[in-house]
Amino acid sequence: MIDLSLQRYAFFALAAAALFGASTPIAKLLLGEVSPVVLAGMLYLGSGVGLALFQLAQGAGERPREARLAPRDWGWLAGAIFSGGVVAPVLLLWGLAGSGAAETSLLLNFEGVLTALVAGLLFREAVGIRVWLAVLVMLAGGLVLAYNPRATLAFSPQSLAIVGACFAWALDNNLTRKVAGADPVVTAMTKGLVAGSCNLALGLALGGLFPAAATAIGAAIAVPLLGEALTPGLIAATVLMALATWLVLTESHGHEHEHRRLAHAHRHVHDEHHQHAHHGDEGPEPHAHEHVHEPMRHAHPHAPDLHHRHRH
Repeated sequence: MIDLSLQRYAFFALAAAALFGASTPIAKLLLGEVSPVVLAGMLYLGSGVGLALFQLAQGAGERPREARLAPRDWGWLAGAIFSGGVVAPVLLLWGLAGSGAAETSLLLNFEGVLTALVAGLLFREAVGIRVWLAVLVMLAGGLVLAYNPRATLAFSPQSLAIVGACFAWALDNNLTRKVAGADPVVTAMTKGLVAGSCNLALGLALGGLFPAAATAIGAAIAVPLLGEALTPGLIAATVLMALATWLVLTESHGHEHEHRRLAHAHRHVHDEHHQHAHHGDEGPEPHAHEHVHEPMRHAHPHAPDLHHRHRH
C-alpha cells in the first residue's frame, strides 16, 4: 500500500522523471548540430532563465513563502551544481551521441539505483528491503540495455558514460537533500544559471556552435521519430524498470523513533511535528520561518525527510 502522505511527492517525482526522459530524444536530434558541452549549457541555462522568469512572475502575486538558502547551504549546493549540473550533462550527451534515445532514457533509471547506493553507503540513510530489491531489478534492466556483444569490453563506452552521468546525478541528489528545506525554485534556478553558464562558456571556448533554429525544433519521443526499433531487450528493460518503480512506491517504513531538538527554517503547516509558538508576522499557512522542534518520541510511517534522519 502506498503511503497516502507521500503520494503527492511521488506524483511530482514521476512527472519530473517522465519529462526528463522525454527530453532525451529531443537532445538526440540536436546533437547532430551542436557539441555535447554547448548543448548541456543551453539546456541548463534555459532551465535557469525559465525559472528566473517564473520567480519574477510569482513575485508579482501571492504564493506561499519559502525558506531562503542559509549560508551553511551554499557548500552543499556548490557540490550539487558541479556534479549534477556540469559533469553529468556532458557525460550524458556524449553517451547519447553514440546511443539510442529510447535506450538512453531507460538507462537513466540507473540514477535511482546509484542514488540509493550513495544515500545508504556514503550518507548513511536508512534504505528498506523493498528499495534494495528495486535497486537490483533496475540494475538488471540497465544491464540488459547496456550489453553490447560487439564491444571490446562487452559494454559500450557510451552506455558507461550514461551510467557515469547517473552517478554524478546521484551525488547531486544526495547533496541537494542537504538543502531540501530551502525554496526549490531558487535552488533549481541557481543550479541552471550557474551550471548552464559554465558549460556554455566552456563549449563555445572549445569551438562549439549554437544549433540552427530549424534544427532546434525537436521531437517528443524516440521510437516513431528517430526510427529506433522496439527490441526485445528494450521491452524487457521497460518491464523491469516499471517493476522497480512499483517496489519503491509501495515501500512502507514505520517504527518508534526519537526526534532530537532541532532548529531550522522551511515551508510547513502546523502538523504533528510543528507545534511551535509564533510572533504574529509569519503569515498564513503554509509559511516558512525559523522554528524549533522540541524532543519527542513516537511511531508512525515516515520517509527520511528533514525531520526523520535518525539512526536505525
